[in-house]
Amino acid sequence: MNKIAKYLFLKVLFLIASIFVSATIIFILPRLVPSNPLIIKVMTIQRRLESNPEAVEAALKSLYEYFEFNKPLHEQYISFLAKVFRGDLGTSISMFPLKTTEIIGRALPWTLALLFPATLLAWFIGNTLGAVAGYRRGSIFEKISMVISLILSQAPYYWIAMLLIYLFVIKYSIFPLAGAYSETLIPSLTPKFILDVLWHYTLPFLSLLITGIGWWAISMRALIIYELESDYIRFSRSLGVKTRKLFMYAFRNSMLPQVTNLAINLGYNFAGALLTEVVFSYPGVGWYLYSAISSLDYPVIQGLFLIVIIALFLAVFIVDFIYALLDPRIRLGYSEV
Repeated sequence: MNKIAKYLFLKVLFLIASIFVSATIIFILPRLVPSNPLIIKVMTIQRRLESNPEAVEAALKSLYEYFEFNKPLHEQYISFLAKVFRGDLGTSISMFPLKTTEIIGRALPWTLALLFPATLLAWFIGNTLGAVAGYRRGSIFEKISMVISLILSQAPYYWIAMLLIYLFVIKYSIFPLAGAYSETLIPSLTPKFILDVLWHYTLPFLSLLITGIGWWAISMRALIIYELESDYIRFSRSLGVKTRKLFMYAFRNSMLPQVTNLAINLGYNFAGALLTEVVFSYPGVGWYLYSAISSLDYPVIQGLFLIVIIALFLAVFIVDFIYALLDPRIRLGYSEV
């Protein structure tokens, strides 16, 4: 096994171990809540079968057996891991008999369609803005842009979301309040439906974009200033290299850590996307997760969190290698592992 393959093997082992630990935590935490998620289901059954106590008791026993609540906790845990390895994330309790994978299939596309475009566009705009501000240090542009960026970077996603709702829903009635499309429409690829989706999409998208721009602008400004003050830039300047060319060198080197930060920021933005979806009742992972937590729906909570964690770990794993491709120093370091 060569050294790069060994490094990759160790990274994969660490990835698997991290997912295993995360799955264990996800299994334990919901069960620490002193409540039984089947109670609500049983109450619904009682309302339907009020005149037949035996039927209620039989239904309750059947639910306990189906969701394995009649087994010890360690057996439930082993069964959970075994099902995960088979790709079975269980059945929803609150939306029985809907499978957790079906819920994920419904929710994930909406979340990804919201998260990735907003994060990538904020990354591009914020880095460009921060680089120009660092290059024009001391100018009015830098002072104004950095003050605004600092305010936006510290603003919670839900606060931005509620501000947008006040301005564009309550005050001016430009955009809809909630949902991903109008209830009167049937999902299709028609221009009318697509425009309606974009109409509902605008405010959740802006709430993620605005906050992200501020964070990226501030971090890039600090990086570009550091690069412009480095020895190689000063030496190159003394040799008469054009300022614009030096700026491009500094910008390229400053982008390297921003590529790694992109994976980390995806995790941060994902949390923001979940809150944003709750505020706008947007049918993504956040909205379903909020509903699952409210009803203590173990399988859905476990399944959604597990998908999120795996996606974030894989994102960091992939970005590590993209970073190595961009920086030759990292590739040389790999050969010494």
